[in-house]
Parts: sequence; structure tokens; C-alpha cells
Amino acid sequence: MIVRLRPYLPTAALAFLIFYFGFHALTGERGLLSSPVRDAELSAKRHELALLQAERADLEVRAKLLRDSSLSRDLLEERARSLLGYSDPRDYVIRIEH
Repeated sequence: MIVRLRPYLPTAALAFLIFYFGFHALTGERGLLSSPVRDAELSAKRHELALLQAERADLEVRAKLLRDSSLSRDLLEERARSLLGYSDPRDYVIRIEH
């Protein structure tokens, strides 16, 4: 019986490979049916990128104000009080844990 099926083994193997790769092309991690999941992840990452870019822009402005060429007295005083833990007796101090 196996002798009679021997000519069909290469065809069966090729059909199995086509089915295997076709199945994974549709349902795999990067398959056609997983595109909504990828789109949702991409949207979330873009939102996270926008938040990080805004935070970076804020930090760049603060760093620029602390340079010698354009020193901001208010920002310098704020940083000194924050780092040293000092405050004016008329100030209201609210400590927030990060």
C-alpha cells in the first residue's frame, strides 16, 4: 500500500507546506487577520510618543532657562528650594511623592 502512495508524497508534502504557510500568513503574529491589533498598538505608541515629546520640550525649556546666558531667577529659586527643602514662611508647601 505504501508503494502505491509513494508517487504522491512530494505532492502531499508541498500541499502541507502551502497550507502551513498560508495559515500563518493569515493568523500569525504579523498575519492579515491581526492588523486591527497592530493598529491599536500603533495608535497607543503614537499617543505615548506625543506625550514624551511634550515632556521633552518642557524639559528643554526649563534647561534653557537654567543656563548662564538666560538664567531665570524664578526657576532657579524654585529648583533651589525644591532641592534644599527650604521655603519662605509665607509659602504653602504641599509635598507630592513621585
